[in-house]
Amino acid sequence: METLDRYLARLASAEPTPGGGSAATLVASSGAALAAMVARICSANPKYDAHRESAERIAAAADAIIAQLALARERDEQAFALVLQAQALPRETAEQKAIRARALDAALLRAADEPLKAAALALDVLHLAKQLLDIPNRSLISDVGCAAEFAYAAVMACGYNVRVNHRFTRDETGIAKQAKRIVHLEQEGAQVLAGVRHAVAEGLKKQQLV
Repeated sequence: METLDRYLARLASAEPTPGGGSAATLVASSGAALAAMVARICSANPKYDAHRESAERIAAAADAIIAQLALARERDEQAFALVLQAQALPRETAEQKAIRARALDAALLRAADEPLKAAALALDVLHLAKQLLDIPNRSLISDVGCAAEFAYAAVMACGYNVRVNHRFTRDETGIAKQAKRIVHLEQEGAQVLAGVRHAVAEGLKKQQLV
């Protein structure tokens, strides 16, 4: 398994992959890991016995999302590699140009679809953060807030990567379908984040009074 240091070194290199879409999955994974941490601390504390089942469920869900995001990161890099392959196809004759155009459109739509799927996973992390607010552990409220912020940042970052691929493809039907989906994910994410931010802000105020 690739270490974080090695991944960041690749990300910082002059190579085209990994890029923003890949990095977004890592940000979402950080949010999911924080959600799992909060859930496990709460499930192990007798003070929150009434919420143990919920906490264990959230931890398991976060673990599953982390695993899915790891695969999503790989798929994102693979999808962009296909775009580069399509761009390298010959285009000397009319037939070659047509073949290249079809291959490039297909590759670009896939390259947009991968961050779209990752955005949905990041939104799932946001919902887990919201669910953690039902466990009254004010000591970890900042971690819940961080999990939500990371998840939403990943949703928005994925949105950028969906749209940049749309700039270069001619499949208007495919673009419209993906564009509608990413807007829905962004809007839902913004709504969930607003609720979490409010709850975290109130929780931090209460923490100061203890």
